[in-house]
Amino acid sequence: MIIFRYLSREILTSTFAICIVLLLVLISGRFVKYLGNALAGNLDPGVIFAVIGYRIPGFLELTIPLGFFLAILLVFGRLHVENEMSVLRSSGISERRLISYVLSIALILSALVGWLSLSVSPGGAAKAEMILKAQEEMTELDKVKPKKFYRLSGNKGVTYAESISEDRELNDVFLSINAGSDEAYDNRLVVVVAEKGRQEKSADGEHRFLVMDKGYRIEGVPGSYNYQITHFEQYGSKLKSPKKVLKDPETDAITSLELWNSDDPEYKATLQWRLSAPLMVVIIVLLAVPLSRTNPRKGRFAKLLPAVLLYFFYLMALNIIRENMETGEIPIGLTLLPVHAIFLGLGCFLIWIEELTFFFKKLLKTG
Repeated sequence: MIIFRYLSREILTSTFAICIVLLLVLISGRFVKYLGNALAGNLDPGVIFAVIGYRIPGFLELTIPLGFFLAILLVFGRLHVENEMSVLRSSGISERRLISYVLSIALILSALVGWLSLSVSPGGAAKAEMILKAQEEMTELDKVKPKKFYRLSGNKGVTYAESISEDRELNDVFLSINAGSDEAYDNRLVVVVAEKGRQEKSADGEHRFLVMDKGYRIEGVPGSYNYQITHFEQYGSKLKSPKKVLKDPETDAITSLELWNSDDPEYKATLQWRLSAPLMVVIIVLLAVPLSRTNPRKGRFAKLLPAVLLYFFYLMALNIIRENMETGEIPIGLTLLPVHAIFLGLGCFLIWIEELTFFFKKLLKTG
């Protein structure tokens, strides 16, 4: 039990540290993407952290297997480099016994990844998708903040409101629009200043307008004396039509039960992908332990790069099969299990080869 606790502490600590680093990388990349959309006016900055928070279970689903794989490589590599593995073997603790210890840890992490993959991650993805689609449905007026200039889409102009009431009525509204050109002048500018402003829909509900009350409309070319001032009681400006929210959600946001009950190839492929994540956690143990064997003179990182390449080849093979299943190029009956079986066999082969080599070396020494 002492060896088991020792391995558990070392592997889980390393897994946690690596997962934190990988998670920060994924979150940073997604944050930059959302921040770019927010700066372009397509996303409310206030929802960025909520969307990322709902996506974290999906990130963990990807980072835990890789973090666990790297942790095994690092911990067992250190055992070989510092000759601790030789001491363990001389004490009667074989590599197979150590693998059984690591498999016990893998089963716990596999259950965690399975819970994230089958339940938590789809729920988080559905909520994140709901927020993003709600942002797509918003009009430009919905995105206006009090006491801040808002650039209209397509660089058509800017708008400003001193304050906004709870029912989204704008007070002290300023609107500047590039009206295009005419025969005499280029770059005509329309400036509208009003006391109140609100959003209204057309009779058919297809179009939306910014309706302003009691103000002035000034039209002309900047730097020219040829301009027109119009006083109005009510003035309307058409807003860009919002995007319609798609009814069909992404497969990542669909519950596992719906995927199970569906006959759609894309849904079946997605379900098999979710089931593959916890299975990977167990199989990578049989790959990582033999790949961590290294000569003390070469250092603990000697086989790290080949092992990582093998892991990504494993992941890439699963992705390729999944994509071909979704497009119908591969029958849905041919699941992702053959890929897992190939790498499971490879791991068993690597363990058997090392044990066979160790046996012959020991036999030659005794002979």
